[in-house]
Amino acid sequence: MVRKKNSNLVRARFLTIGQTARIVGVSSSTLRLWENVGLISPARNSGKYRLYSPEVLEVLKRIKYLRDVKRLNVPGIKQELDNGHRPAKPSQVSNKTDVGPKLRQLRKGLGLGLLKAAEQASITPGFLSAIELSRANPSVATLQRLAATYNTTVLEFFDIPHHTRRLIRPQERRSLRTESGVEMELLSIGTKMLECMLFRVPPKSGSDGTYSHVGEEFIYMLKGSLEFWLDELEVHELQEGDSFWFESNLGHRWFNPSDKEAVLIWVNTPLTF
Repeated sequence: MVRKKNSNLVRARFLTIGQTARIVGVSSSTLRLWENVGLISPARNSGKYRLYSPEVLEVLKRIKYLRDVKRLNVPGIKQELDNGHRPAKPSQVSNKTDVGPKLRQLRKGLGLGLLKAAEQASITPGFLSAIELSRANPSVATLQRLAATYNTTVLEFFDIPHHTRRLIRPQERRSLRTESGVEMELLSIGTKMLECMLFRVPPKSGSDGTYSHVGEEFIYMLKGSLEFWLDELEVHELQEGDSFWFESNLGHRWFNPSDKEAVLIWVNTPLTF
């Protein structure tokens, strides 16, 4: 199913920061603070204004409850939110990559300080420090922004052998896991134009933000469903068996709205993700 949205319909589905603040019962500055510490990641339109979806609104209400009623601090709230996600189905992959040391190495190799790198990647210095120290996992959107900041691609974050491999057994795949439990398994090593991955997206999880880059992308849904937004003007509801492609320079974000894991093959070309 494909639904094309004009700007009026998009505004009807999404809320501005002011509207969201009034509904949740907090100030706009509090919403920005919760975003900066990594509790939420609202979408942004072409003008870079924050847009809050119904899913994010529900998370915000939960955050306020945990803060005001349960009296939890930010780490406690993060733990409660993480516990609210059903864990992804275990895969056969054992080669999980710790991106923290790699990110630190890339940043220092460019001579970038923590504050400057965090600013360019639109995250807080504290969150970047936690990622580098392996105390936090970045979202897919954050990984892509960090890759762009360091003039590389997400592929660089995988612990990839230097030699080309045409055949990769399931137990030999390299993988990355994000803060919301999204798992990306690398399906190809040594390709020159294709970046092939298997994505496992837990229920109520997604990219946690919008990102874009050069190229084209192809998706084949193996299992489950995925809601896919392009430039906040189109939403595509992908179901099992569907195939889908789009231009990578369109701002894209995605979310699994169901209560079942989504599994999909995702191909980027060229190697720009």
